[in-house]
Amino acid sequence: MDPERLRELLEAVAARRTSVAEAVGELRELPFRSLGFARVDTHRHLRTGFPEVVLGEGKTPEQIAAIMGELGRGGSTVLATRVGPEAAPAVTAALPGARYLPLPRAVVLGPVPAPDRGRGTIAVVSAGTSDVPVAEEAALTAELAGNRVERVYDAGVAGLHRLISDRAVIAQAEIVVVVAGMEGALPSVVAGLFARPVIAVPTSVGYGASFGGIAALLSMLNSCAAGVAVVNIDNGFGAGQLAAMLNRKPGP
Repeated sequence: MDPERLRELLEAVAARRTSVAEAVGELRELPFRSLGFARVDTHRHLRTGFPEVVLGEGKTPEQIAAIMGELGRGGSTVLATRVGPEAAPAVTAALPGARYLPLPRAVVLGPVPAPDRGRGTIAVVSAGTSDVPVAEEAALTAELAGNRVERVYDAGVAGLHRLISDRAVIAQAEIVVVVAGMEGALPSVVAGLFARPVIAVPTSVGYGASFGGIAALLSMLNSCAAGVAVVNIDNGFGAGQLAAMLNRKPGP
């Protein structure tokens, strides 16, 4: 259940517009609803400030749609990640108003919230164009959590003048998410140039010795610059969620 919807429900009970029995009826399925194949965590938004996000990988289109539909009943905007183009049409057809974003391979149900929940801007920087799908997953996740996001793409270490040309965007950001494959050097460069915390995302982009992103992961874990935190390979969602949590304004 969305915290705002819960507040409205409690205010309605206090104002006698809704009976206690009706309110209990709406609340009795907290903290989860069982669909047989999944137990949907409808309480997560109240606990953490963010609704449950559906990992589409390994699920059928029918399962993705059913879980998203249950989560959307509470009024929250719902995100499903890792939804392939072959599954997306069936998912969106089952969910009126849902839309598929092919670059981050995501399905979104509900509006993008106003960017007023964060203290400042989150900058998402990608080393190369091939890293953009993971970067877009991070950017979309942060935006759906109510943050203003600035994108700086194709700014890798092979041409640092590209990064420097956008230094004003990065310098004014509260948090910087840096996405890179190959040798994974860009997060160290960004952390060394800007006084901002860096969330580093290794990607599986690269030739044989990149070992599917392990080389970039190890480079980022061994960064010589201070202030770099690292998430898992290709985990744009995790980076976007962490950035949103760190950027969140104080309050309930």
